[in-house]
Amino acid sequence: MTATRTLLLSGALAALAGCATVAKPIDVIAHTPAAVSAPPSATSPAAPPAAAPIAAEIQTQFDRALQSQRAGRADDAERQWRALALVRPDLGGVHANLGIVLRQTGRNAEAVAALERAVQASPAQPRFLNELGIAYRANGQFDKAREAYERALALDANYAAAVLNLGILHDLYLGDGAKALQLYDRYLTLAPSGDAAVTKWATDLRQRKAVPQTAVTALSTQVAKSGKEAQ
Repeated sequence: MTATRTLLLSGALAALAGCATVAKPIDVIAHTPAAVSAPPSATSPAAPPAAAPIAAEIQTQFDRALQSQRAGRADDAERQWRALALVRPDLGGVHANLGIVLRQTGRNAEAVAALERAVQASPAQPRFLNELGIAYRANGQFDKAREAYERALALDANYAAAVLNLGILHDLYLGDGAKALQLYDRYLTLAPSGDAAVTKWATDLRQRKAVPQTAVTALSTQVAKSGKEAQ
């Protein structure tokens, strides 16, 4: 690898680390039906039933768990989300927030399971699918991560976070620079205030020459630790 390429990769890593964020809790609590674009067929999967009305006590518990998560009290938040999941397993927002807490505390396999339950309960929520994609990526399930991001974009084609995360996945984990560049450019059109880091990544891709797979693998490992996915 040339010295120039090494510097470019180092710069990308610095940008990733600088943009790392803690995922915000999700304030969506119940299932929202997907828009119907065609009559259901005999082979179409049945949509999950709409969630039952939210009792005031359940809403209060949900809000308290959100407060714990926002305050960074992961142990309290996990306990509260698990208790709510036992009472109302049909609420996708409960499972989604539990999944975020589990991922942030390094329990990737458990996070995947919780976020899969969130998507099953609320399949029309793009954010749940985006979070599931991040969990799959953290768990090394790159093809499933791609599918989750693409499902999020099928629900909302202008969901910038999923566009960016899909671009990062293609760039650093699936080895498809052309697709990554397309997605980075698309993301930048959706970011009205711009994104200096992603602009640099797109410029790098346009100038990029073949990079040894060992270098890409090493970069991917470091990026995974930086936490740059968009929520």
